[in-house]
Amino acid sequence: MPLMTIHLELGRTREAPQGDPRHGYEFIAPLDRHGHLDAELWGKEKARCTVRSFRPGQAERNGMLRHIGRGWRFDYQPDRKEDDEPFFKLDQHVIAPGFYVTIAEDDGEQRPFKIAAVTPVKVPA
Repeated sequence: MPLMTIHLELGRTREAPQGDPRHGYEFIAPLDRHGHLDAELWGKEKARCTVRSFRPGQAERNGMLRHIGRGWRFDYQPDRKEDDEPFFKLDQHVIAPGFYVTIAEDDGEQRPFKIAAVTPVKVPA
């Protein structure tokens, strides 16, 4: 499968009982034919595996998708670990619209995020 753009939106939480499409992430990642992240292809394409984080009232942040051991995380400043946002068992999740993933955000809270869209990365003409 080619590189995919994955759009995540905050799922239902105590602070946002209906979820919040203004709080989320958009990242690029390689998926295998079963919809799981492809660590081998990520190794070849990691420079293209970027992330954009967005939240109401905060500036957007840009970083990279990182694979460490079996874990996956968003890394905004490569020389600092305290800004990383790890996924919970992302290696076991199918990445498809309607499914959920959990991210430990920079404030230390784990939050659910709905996979709102998965689309192929556009190749420049």
